[in-house]
Amino acid sequence: MPDRAAPDTSARAPHRTSGAAPLWSQAADLLREEIARRALEPGAKLPSERDLCTRFDISRVTLRKALLHLVDQGLLTASHGRGWFVATPAPAREWPNDLESFTATARRKHMTPGSLVLRHEPVLATLDDADRLDVPAGTPLLRLDRVRLLDDVRVAVDRTLVVTRLAPGIEEADFTTASLFEELRLRGVELDRSEVTIEARTADAELAEHLQVPAGAPILRLDQTIHTREQRPVLLSVVEYSGERYRLRTTFQPV
Repeated sequence: MPDRAAPDTSARAPHRTSGAAPLWSQAADLLREEIARRALEPGAKLPSERDLCTRFDISRVTLRKALLHLVDQGLLTASHGRGWFVATPAPAREWPNDLESFTATARRKHMTPGSLVLRHEPVLATLDDADRLDVPAGTPLLRLDRVRLLDDVRVAVDRTLVVTRLAPGIEEADFTTASLFEELRLRGVELDRSEVTIEARTADAELAEHLQVPAGAPILRLDQTIHTREQRPVLLSVVEYSGERYRLRTTFQPV
């Protein structure tokens, strides 16, 4: 079946607005507005990247960031070699059964994500880190510690290690607003699977201070190793959620 192309929009092309929002964010808003204004149905194909770059007067890197942001929100989907398409809306769910970023989960639930960066610096892999990441000890990593926010409420502390040679330039991103998954995709890193251990704990004094909860408060701790499509470990992450502010709900089926 042939692709359903989006209608010509040159007569009423949207215009960028000045303001504090990053250019990619403005472009994403313009694309979202265009899809809504034209009432494009699932499966409708967007204009080519070259056409969109010309229309919005932005670089391809900036456009790609906007498009990937809308993919994370579930509004677009990409087909290699064919282009970008309006996605079919996914049914509502409490907990994803696929690999989804904190940012994408928040937006899917119509909440505003945010981050307070506690630590953002290069480090060298310890023996334990190297074993889990399948790299030599002493390999350069990015250490990224953040307090994660939902509608300005502190819900988790996320401590992450990223193999920087797999995502050159990742250390330059501003993670007060940027999504780590989006930044990895922009650098050609396609995430495939996550191995996760989940356990219940209580907050020590440091974690309690970051989450603004009493020491000893219940915590849900997720320890994960995320792999690329080539099955190479690319990051380690320990996320500690406030048990009073975050709920995990999923469905189990017989096998």
